[in-house]
Amino acid sequence: MKLLYALIASIIVSLVSFVGILVVLIKENLLEKIKIVLIALGAGGLIGGAFVHLLPEALEKSGDPDVSLLFLLMGFVLFFFLERFLFWRHCHKGKCDIHVFTYLNLIGDGVHNFIDGLIIGGAFFVDIHFGIITTAAITMHEIPQELGDFGVLVYGGYSVKKALILNFFTALTAIAGTFFGYFFSNSNELFLMGLLPFAAGGFIYVAACDLIPALHKEQDKRISLLNMAMFLIGIFLMYGTKIVFGH
Repeated sequence: MKLLYALIASIIVSLVSFVGILVVLIKENLLEKIKIVLIALGAGGLIGGAFVHLLPEALEKSGDPDVSLLFLLMGFVLFFFLERFLFWRHCHKGKCDIHVFTYLNLIGDGVHNFIDGLIIGGAFFVDIHFGIITTAAITMHEIPQELGDFGVLVYGGYSVKKALILNFFTALTAIAGTFFGYFFSNSNELFLMGLLPFAAGGFIYVAACDLIPALHKEQDKRISLLNMAMFLIGIFLMYGTKIVFGH
């Protein structure tokens, strides 16, 4: 019964990925105008998720900062390698149909959601009430995260419909994580020690190397100030969910 509740919880968390449908209701010409703002929010959400949620939790679980930072560096370097070589595509005059960083963001988001599933599975294994509280906390911090991820995919070249579908598929990794977390709840701490900082390194790479440079291209000072505000809001949203829900 606990596993059933855990799976229902992970499905609910996965459905949060459709928060981007709110943007679908916006007219296309307006969507183009706010796209860069969503990128700023996404960049802040990724940076905040890495430094406020993933990395502190990794340091707490490992007890060895050197190990955690090594895995973070590995994540950063691997994402650089993937973007430069494995997913490299020739872009005529700097324009691509689909930008490579969208693939990296999907990978990082998939790992992040898998981790959420691990936490949900482990929480329900301990106690149903604890699992419900944990799910509520994860859901609240997923809302700004998923909205930002949706903006990243649209900016990277995907249609609104395809961005929603891909965002949902990456969210489904939470279900796999729930199975793993539930059945290996006594041993997944060691697994998290490496996975948490690794995902953080990937998030930092996508935000710092692909999204923030796009913000620097904006010439309008008013929009630039708005982008900076949205970037900070993305970080503060992540920090706020940590304060309120302790996750």
